[in-house]
Amino acid sequence: MTTETYMNHPNFGLLFRVCPVEENQELFTTLYAQRLFFLVTHGPNGLKFEPVSRSDARLVVEIRLRMLRRTGQIEEHKKLQAIHQRTFQ
Repeated sequence: MTTETYMNHPNFGLLFRVCPVEENQELFTTLYAQRLFFLVTHGPNGLKFEPVSRSDARLVVEIRLRMLRRTGQIEEHKKLQAIHQRTFQ
């Protein structure tokens, strides 16, 4: 079963979910180039798209990887590690 999530951005088209960040917040990137990154927050007023740099996006993913390893979520860690390698290396 695949858990890939996509979202349509009004200006940049289809976005791919990299990982959840916090409650109600996820990191997305443009589907094809994976050069533009957005922190997407789900709030009472709808969605908020906050652009972040590639280095900040990488840091967010690395923090999430550490959290998954610390909490013993091995399968999620493996999946995110593969996404990290494809996206940032």
